[in-house]
Amino acid sequence: MDFWRYEQQLRDQGYTLICGCDEAGAGPLAGPVCAAAVILPFHQEIPGLDDSKKLSEKKREALFPVIQELAVAWSVSFVEAEEIDRINILNARIHAMQAAIDQLDPSPHIALIDGDRDHGSLVSITTQHRMIVKGDSLSASVAAASILAKVSRDRLMLCYAKEYPQYRFEQHKGYGTKLHYELLRECGLSPIHRRSFLKRL
Repeated sequence: MDFWRYEQQLRDQGYTLICGCDEAGAGPLAGPVCAAAVILPFHQEIPGLDDSKKLSEKKREALFPVIQELAVAWSVSFVEAEEIDRINILNARIHAMQAAIDQLDPSPHIALIDGDRDHGSLVSITTQHRMIVKGDSLSASVAAASILAKVSRDRLMLCYAKEYPQYRFEQHKGYGTKLHYELLRECGLSPIHRRSFLKRL
């Protein structure tokens, strides 16, 4: 598989600054959703680059500084639990992705975005873009963004684990594991829990 096929198609159309964009943390019960955007030099070789979900935590952590160092530009954006509850997770995901793209310097000419949704009821991706279903497995730029987003969110959840040790966020990163539900029943909700995800608790 050519990991640069989508970038090549856009370059053939005259685009040169192409960013990949992806998010992490849409499903957890606690913590933010995080999006990342990254512009890589075209055909930049990054050994081991892949969809963050296919990589071990150790491998993601190793690739994180490599991507940062090699990128033309990169950025990360968070939308916290309170705003997720206020605008819903779809709007929060899209808001985080557009914010990450907006923070890039230089600004991209076009974005490759993972998934099939580019708008919610309140917000839309306003940068010129192409959607790619499973883009984190098909595009080098989107795969790089998926790693930046996942590692950034996991690191933030480790910070929250120190602030709220009773929830053991270091173990489940806010996802709805059996342990997390048990601790929720025992301790109640923290300030970083998504109330809209836990109405039936």
